Amino acid sequence: MDKKSNLILMRHGQSEWNKQNLFTGWVDIPLSVEGIQEALKAGRKIADRPVDVIFVSSLIRAQMSAMLAMAEHKGGRVPVVIHKGEGKLEEWSQIHNLHIQDNMIPVYKSWQLNERMYGMLQGLNKQETVDKYGADQVKIWRRSYDVAPPEGESLEMTAARAIPYFKEMILPLLEQGKNVLISAHGNSLRAIIMYLLALSKEQVLELELATGDPMVFSQHDGKWVKE
Repeated sequence: MDKKSNLILMRHGQSEWNKQNLFTGWVDIPLSVEGIQEALKAGRKIADRPVDVIFVSSLIRAQMSAMLAMAEHKGGRVPVVIHKGEGKLEEWSQIHNLHIQDNMIPVYKSWQLNERMYGMLQGLNKQETVDKYGADQVKIWRRSYDVAPPEGESLEMTAARAIPYFKEMILPLLEQGKNVLISAHGNSLRAIIMYLLALSKEQVLELELATGDPMVFSQHDGKWVKE
């Protein structure tokens, strides 16, 4: 890297279904009131850290978390969602003021950063699912690396989309010295951290990511480290 850059990873704040203990996956659920407060608190934690580019998943809870966090930022730049490939929305959302363009932070949405898709478990209560199928089976569905829930994704399958996207779209910006914020989900962020820190399949399963708690990574001697 020519310049030192920071990578901020943030799991979204508590969602309404987190609060109700439901499997969410790709169901597009907003933040709870508690989640809104978590996102604002996260923003205060990173308020003095430069942010040049933001990446979010295609799910509203990750997008809300990023925007709320940036509302607390002291940099004075405004996040602007880039609607690439979205027809008229892309065409008609162009900015024609060069000064304003310099004062914006581009925000890119990507389904590759979405949460693990939980298939037939989506919308089910987690405790009721344990009662029905047993704690051991549910733990396998939730915590194994390569076993997917019925009609859903494993962590391995999530990594197979999240890591290539990170390497292709985000890593080059970091190598240019850009400071990047990613607001996403527990499992897509686990996959990215697995890549950054060269974790084993066993080690990545031990990662616990709290909602609304930003983590900062930077490179030292060619290796990524968590600050």
